Amino acid sequence: MSAARPVPGRLAGRVAIVTGGARGQGASHVERLAREGAVVISGDVLDDAGEETAARLRADGLDVAYRHLDVTAPADWAAAVAAAASHGRLAILVNNAGIIHVTPLVEETLEAWDRLLAVNATGTLLGMQATIPAMREAGGGSIVNVASTSALAADPSRTAYCASKAGILGLTRAMALDLGPRGVRVNAVCPGLVRTPLTEAYFADQAFVDGLADVAPLGRAADPADVADVVVFLAGDGARHVTGVALPVDGGFLAGKSWGGVAFTTPPPPAR
Repeated sequence: MSAARPVPGRLAGRVAIVTGGARGQGASHVERLAREGAVVISGDVLDDAGEETAARLRADGLDVAYRHLDVTAPADWAAAVAAAASHGRLAILVNNAGIIHVTPLVEETLEAWDRLLAVNATGTLLGMQATIPAMREAGGGSIVNVASTSALAADPSRTAYCASKAGILGLTRAMALDLGPRGVRVNAVCPGLVRTPLTEAYFADQAFVDGLADVAPLGRAADPADVADVVVFLAGDGARHVTGVALPVDGGFLAGKSWGGVAFTTPPPPAR
């Protein structure tokens, strides 16, 4: 399925920071925002992939710059905000970076728990803290936090991940209340299964692919563009009266279905 047709210039004059922008879903956010006219600072810890993605998009005429950004490091955030300010008005933040591991709660280690919460939840908090002053001074902006359907309906053996994504929804709602009077909107998207290089191994199992039709009304996993289109909507003026929401992008999975007989038999990729 093709992405929605970009509207040239819809986000012109705005600068965006996207975390986890080197590949997969994050790279799709970077590209879609840039095609709408935004100057995009793509941040990640995967420097080779991040530089390659940014170079590819620049070759296509898009205004994208890459910089190293560890979302758990306040100094990296300060540098990213300074870089964004050199391009104009920082108006958009997409907190997309995240990691996952699959471990039953009784086997969870404190080290693994702390690392996942640091990236997924604390990284989101630090991103908002770093960018909010610039947005307030400019008279407004939009923050889009990438949560998950796992924040709304838990998955087995993903305790830390579910907790981190639910925490993102709490941060989103609380900051929407605090920042609304200053013109800064804060929303969350909750993707379900998204087909990216990191999840491609699941789709080698035809039974898994066939089973998707039984658990989601739209009958398929999301493409990265499906999520990116929603991010662009929440970032832009079309969502000017939308704040504090958690918007599923899941093909209808949360409407009442469950994973049922769809088995995730292939281990997920290692956390990065």
